[in-house]
Amino acid sequence: MAELTFQDLTFREEDEKVRVNFLNIFYFYLDKGLLNKIAAFKISSNAIYFEGISEEKARRRLYLLLEQGFQNLTNRLDHKKAIYIHKNSQIPLIGTNYFGLIDRGTNLIEIKPVTSCNLGCIYCSVDEGPKSRRKVDFVVEKDYIIEEFRKIVEYKAIGNIDAHINAQGEPLLYDDMPGLVEDIAKMRQIKVISIDTNGILLTKQLVDRLADAGLTRINLSLNALDPKIADLMAGFPYNLKRVMEIAAYIPKTKIDLLIAPVWLPGYNDNEIVKLAKFAKDIGAGRHCPPIGIQNFLPYKFGRNPVKEVSIDMFYKKLREMEKEHNIRLIYDKEDFGIVEAKELPKPFKKGQIIEAEIAFPGRLKNEMLAVAKNRLISVPNCDKESGFIRVKIRRTKHNIFLGELLS
Repeated sequence: MAELTFQDLTFREEDEKVRVNFLNIFYFYLDKGLLNKIAAFKISSNAIYFEGISEEKARRRLYLLLEQGFQNLTNRLDHKKAIYIHKNSQIPLIGTNYFGLIDRGTNLIEIKPVTSCNLGCIYCSVDEGPKSRRKVDFVVEKDYIIEEFRKIVEYKAIGNIDAHINAQGEPLLYDDMPGLVEDIAKMRQIKVISIDTNGILLTKQLVDRLADAGLTRINLSLNALDPKIADLMAGFPYNLKRVMEIAAYIPKTKIDLLIAPVWLPGYNDNEIVKLAKFAKDIGAGRHCPPIGIQNFLPYKFGRNPVKEVSIDMFYKKLREMEKEHNIRLIYDKEDFGIVEAKELPKPFKKGQIIEAEIAFPGRLKNEMLAVAKNRLISVPNCDKESGFIRVKIRRTKHNIFLGELLS
């Protein structure tokens, strides 16, 4: 009997199909008839057994079916098409803000392993969550992220790298987050490993695992201590009591805590000082600021429930709160240890016309992502789904590329 066991896949029979679950939140189906063509089979949680066939032959035939199944990968949270980016896919991890790696010319490198969110915050800059208008989700192979991340770290040639794990959505939906953190922590150049999270998926056990793996800071997107306001801003029921309990637990571990609210005028105006005092009371900010208040900014493809407050007015209001309540609310990037560092070279210049090969759809309507010179390029209003296209580069900032399709 051939036994094929998997680490990232689990199997469940459903009528005439076998549901294959991948990295917890993704799935696709295999037809039982096609599996029986390999050989008589049975399944357990993470293995398939084939009778009367060698393991080598069973593996080769099953992998062909799995490869076809991955073409129909689906996110169970929002039921959208999902695309798995792995080393053999030959898809670069630099060039888009959707997934992969971003270098903005500092010692902080952004790591984006997954898209999707368990909440639907009313101010979300990327319109993420179960009701999102985004067309597709992405998930990236852990070893591929680590391999490409190491290249950027070595290029920067400095010893105080901040590996910042964020996402277009909730990073903790990435199934092997402790493993990702652990592999990052093995690099001698890493000084800080931080992660953004809304806190809903955190447990004491997960916090302990992340601490053991080497995570140094959690940036907790906690917007209010009033349950009604927290629910309203999250767009879904937000288990505030539980998140507050976890927040109070984090400083008791090796992980530092930063409370990171978005100030949404007209919604949580009276919550900002409360959050700062809460952060101080629970011991947040041992080696970083205890609170990092973000000004709401509108985005073309985001959710914009209020008008933008100018940055001058934002800081004016914070200074007034500081004076009135005798508490610090304003911190600079230097307080977070962020310094300039050489940025990855860009293979294209703004205005340059290049040829690129379409890879797959982007997250916006009529958008495609194309590949050229080991970079991804977002091409909006693209009426082609495959092949090579001529593109005029319109954006190059931070190696995030936007191209205009040329006829």
